[in-house]
Amino acid sequence: MLAERHMKPETNPVDAAMAWHGGDPRETIDALLKDRERLCEQLAIAQACISKGYTRGWLPGAEFEGS
Repeated sequence: MLAERHMKPETNPVDAAMAWHGGDPRETIDALLKDRERLCEQLAIAQACISKGYTRGWLPGAEFEGS
């Protein structure tokens, strides 16, 4: 089963995510939402740590929000 978890370059990312979770859509969505939550936490940490002067006024943001 571990071999099935390795994605081939030509594999559709949605299909690969579903296969990774044994075809269970609820488990796949749950994992993706948890990944998103972790990435948002990391973004918040980056925003708190990165100086505006260092980035010339740009700060990382959640541009994907509302898309």
